[in-house]
Amino acid sequence: MQFANSLYDVIIIGGSYAGLSAAMGLGRSLFKVLIIDAGERCNRNGLRARNLITQDGVPPGDVAGEAKEQVLKYKAVEFLNGKAVSAVKKDNVFEVVTETGERFTGRKLLFSTGLKDKILPIPGMAECWGRSAFHCPFTRGYEVIGQSLGVLVSNEKEISSILAIYHLSKDLKVFTNGPSTIPPEWAEKFEKRGIPIIETELESIEHENGQMKYLVLKDGSKHALNAFFPRPPIEQHSSVPKDLGCTINKMGLIQVDELQRTNIPGVFATGDCITLSRTLSVAIAAGTKAAAFIVKELVEENFAME
Repeated sequence: MQFANSLYDVIIIGGSYAGLSAAMGLGRSLFKVLIIDAGERCNRNGLRARNLITQDGVPPGDVAGEAKEQVLKYKAVEFLNGKAVSAVKKDNVFEVVTETGERFTGRKLLFSTGLKDKILPIPGMAECWGRSAFHCPFTRGYEVIGQSLGVLVSNEKEISSILAIYHLSKDLKVFTNGPSTIPPEWAEKFEKRGIPIIETELESIEHENGQMKYLVLKDGSKHALNAFFPRPPIEQHSSVPKDLGCTINKMGLIQVDELQRTNIPGVFATGDCITLSRTLSVAIAAGTKAAAFIVKELVEENFAME
């Protein structure tokens, strides 16, 4: 596509579910939009989208592909396959630069850049991620109900994960990848229910095309598991929001107000980069919400300039 060297009303960095949802709302409101997307969806390794009515069980790439096709029917919306590497504010507009050196300017900037899971660097984990190793039992638990499950717990704040997964299957093992920090009163409750707490460090995952077979520990022991819930820490997928000056809160999320505005006037954020509620339906809804508030600002500004 040939991009016009002109001012966009909104530049969206990140064209996954939240970004596309926002673009649809903005395009339908007749605002000129540029989506810049590097094709690095967090769930790109997953086989099926879940907890999304009308699309449950559909490959997530198909959901995103159909959404992109529908959004680009609105002539006001353009899509650039590329990676934004910087953004600066100049004379009340934002200039975004891609890794190939292309420059685009917009009146408003919307980050829908998502989060990155910092998965354990052990052999087999990357191949199983999104297929038999998951970050969330709420979105991925139904398919493994009653099966042999494992959960990795690194601190007592993650005890809720144990309870959620035990609700799915009583065939559960807790791994701590080193000395356990689970409070004794909780350890006693788990022991009474037959939930072992295994402190040996993890070595690798044996799998077949991403389907987990065994969790291998450093003492050589193997534990047959159908699914594993490691609950890895997260980080912002893109450094651009922080580099621009957006506030990142103590949970590692872009801080926004109730209108999804960041601390920088004219800059909004939506989707996974602002919340730990990482489901497709939440991301899509958040994109629509962000678009509505951006439209409000733009129409008010346009009216004031007439």
